[in-house]
Amino acid sequence: MEILSGDKPASIEKALKILRRGDIVAFPTETVYGLGADALNPYAVAKIFEVKKRPRFDPLIVHIGDRRWLSAFAGHVPAEVVRLTDRFWPGPLTVILPKKPVIPDIVTAGLATVGIRMPSHPVALSLIKALKNPIAAPSANPFGYMSPTKARHVAKMLEDRLPLILDGGDSVFGIESTIISYRDNQVYIHRHGAITVEELEEVVGPVSEKKDDGTCESPGELPFHYAPARPLKIIASADEIGNSNASFLAFRKPAGGPAVRYIRVLSPGGDLREAAANFFSYLIELDRHDVDVIYAEKIPEQGIGKAMMERLRKASKKYHSGGGT
Repeated sequence: MEILSGDKPASIEKALKILRRGDIVAFPTETVYGLGADALNPYAVAKIFEVKKRPRFDPLIVHIGDRRWLSAFAGHVPAEVVRLTDRFWPGPLTVILPKKPVIPDIVTAGLATVGIRMPSHPVALSLIKALKNPIAAPSANPFGYMSPTKARHVAKMLEDRLPLILDGGDSVFGIESTIISYRDNQVYIHRHGAITVEELEEVVGPVSEKKDDGTCESPGELPFHYAPARPLKIIASADEIGNSNASFLAFRKPAGGPAVRYIRVLSPGGDLREAAANFFSYLIELDRHDVDVIYAEKIPEQGIGKAMMERLRKASKKYHSGGGT
């Protein structure tokens, strides 16, 4: 495995050679690091599932390099979706639309729909535009684990399972894209993310939560996800910590020093955007073999706080419900 600076043309060219031969590379986006393959090559896409140990029924997001590409890969695009992409693309919004046959079924888990987004990270855009094909890319981590926001996270998690990581610095948002669909004259949220409910509603009016109908249409819809290796317990405050051999993910700086081994504070001043940027990075740091449990303080469920709490709940359910990833 090589780690190369993504802002150098030679690095992009090396990544292109790997993608064109049907292999995979990790690359930065503004949300988290992605594990990418040519989305139009089903054999290359299959390697993503193999490396991540990802179930084939969990569809991937297709990343495009220009909003004009959308019509090549998706069917009818409702006016409401056009307004959202005009506002938030390039950026951390994924839209679920009817797919065209050019998108292989392995990308969409056999569904008739596909999730598409246009990232804003310059390295991601350079790579996709140079390939001249969309890139299918989930987060660059083992399935069900926390998402990487630094190149070194990818290297640690996937070790020698891929040939190249393009290093584009720390992810700006630190939380995955928001995923939406439009049906029955309504915008539905499938996954909370870096674009908040409030921001969506400024553009299209009230949005609704996607009902659980047993169909996994997008990443992050499974009940157990984003989980550290250590058990995670959500608490209201540091007063609820009951095990000193623990890590503690605090939202704000706690009063006094909780008697635990490790502490990370997402935002001393309570800024939700700062907290989101640190979220996965700090959880990865706190997921240590020498602790019994990770305590995570509740985060206000407003703005991007909803996305963080969604991930904490899914991470904690893995242990509370006896589920795996």
